[in-house]
Amino acid sequence: MQKLTPRQWALLVPLTLIWGLNWPVMKLGIADFPPLSFRAMSLWLGVPVLAAILLAGRVSFRVPRQHWGELLWLSATNMFVWHACMILALKHLSSGRAAILGYTMPIFSALIGALLYGTRLSARGWLGVGAAALGVGLLLWHEIAGMAGRPGYLALALVAAAVWALGTQLLRRSQLPVPTLTVTFWMIALTAVVMTLLSALLERDQWQVPDAAAWSAILYNAVLIFGFAQAAWFALARGLPPIASTLSVMLIPVLGVFSGALWLGEVLHWQDWASVLLMMVAIAAVLAPARGAPAPAG
Repeated sequence: MQKLTPRQWALLVPLTLIWGLNWPVMKLGIADFPPLSFRAMSLWLGVPVLAAILLAGRVSFRVPRQHWGELLWLSATNMFVWHACMILALKHLSSGRAAILGYTMPIFSALIGALLYGTRLSARGWLGVGAAALGVGLLLWHEIAGMAGRPGYLALALVAAAVWALGTQLLRRSQLPVPTLTVTFWMIALTAVVMTLLSALLERDQWQVPDAAAWSAILYNAVLIFGFAQAAWFALARGLPPIASTLSVMLIPVLGVFSGALWLGEVLHWQDWASVLLMMVAIAAVLAPARGAPAPAG
């Protein structure tokens, strides 16, 4: 397994905190606001934030014409399906459990890698996947009965996770000859268009001015999620093997569960605490260097 460099750790730690805390933030934001409209507004406000970062760093916005097909496919698998399905599921599920369902992604990623790309995982890799799967199962322990009446929203979250897992595999193998920030900018801009169209189609009769809670959540997402975390994730996904990048973020649903309990009063059980240990096992299995392995450059 590949060890993270100091730069990758510098991206991963704030990414984990920002994404983990965002689950209850989004839940509060869409409590009285249509979810697709919330997502569209967050994306559109995030576009100029990311554009300013590209301009400040003198990063080109240009994507060669022959690569736009690949960019659209990467956007669909990494962004379109994830953002549409998860925000709709989150409206009807607890924030912590929605996060858990979304982060079944590493399990799907391992299966997709093995089935489609012939990826062979080491024993430590399968240990990490197994620990993550068991942790997810424990965290869902008390939700199965409640989800029985909402199977469509559970399915939406799982579809989002599976398609995101495919997108992560594709992103790692992408040959796009452009900087990661440029890829991120265009993915976010394209997703903003898609979410706006979906909002107009499905929520037009619900359009309204956001209240204070919705505005706060929209700005959090615009600046921290789309201005930083999304770009940080794509940098990790392009620079690490899919199994390492996916399992390295398994603390995010744990943060989602416990921040949801703190802010929204969502109930915790012993299974939630046990899952923390399992997530740590999953992370250690893929990120701890093998004995005698050389340290990476950088």
